[in-house]
Amino acid sequence: MKISGVDIRPGNIIEYEKGIWKVAKIQHTQPGKGGAYMQVEMKNLQDGRKTNVRFRSADTIERVRLDTKEFQFLYAEGEMLVFMDNDTFEQITLSGDLLGDARPFLQDGMQVNLELWDEKPISVELPSQIEATIVDADAVVKGQTASSSYKPAILDNGVRIMVPPHIGTGTRIIVDVYEQAYVGKAS
Repeated sequence: MKISGVDIRPGNIIEYEKGIWKVAKIQHTQPGKGGAYMQVEMKNLQDGRKTNVRFRSADTIERVRLDTKEFQFLYAEGEMLVFMDNDTFEQITLSGDLLGDARPFLQDGMQVNLELWDEKPISVELPSQIEATIVDADAVVKGQTASSSYKPAILDNGVRIMVPPHIGTGTRIIVDVYEQAYVGKAS
């Protein structure tokens, strides 16, 4: 589907210079002289390159639709990850780089969504929130106000996040995977 250069939005997947790109940020600029344009920051989903491109309203861009399919994570083999198609039970091996900063939150047996382009996986989406256990939390400093003070804690997957002072070692919490932030206590 073709769209105008000024209709690009964050999260759009577009075809540009024979590659598939995901739009990260946009900035609409209307200079005093000349036509308006959209400054677009995007990442190539095939090789990870990033670029900034200026699109004018006269430019037409091909917007790409990706197929999404549910897979189950089985195990890691070094830097490679093995997933199983829930429908056909077929296994595929992908690079751990597809997950980026969310990689430590991947758990055995976790259901994930793979985005496919021409039947090839180009990105892995984890659930937005997971449960994790605090393995180490700093002690509360006396005299700090509870309203705005957070303390560092380390999760069972090795990720360091900030938690409220009442959260101690051994507590199960809910964590936002992509923000790497405390959401609440697990029930």
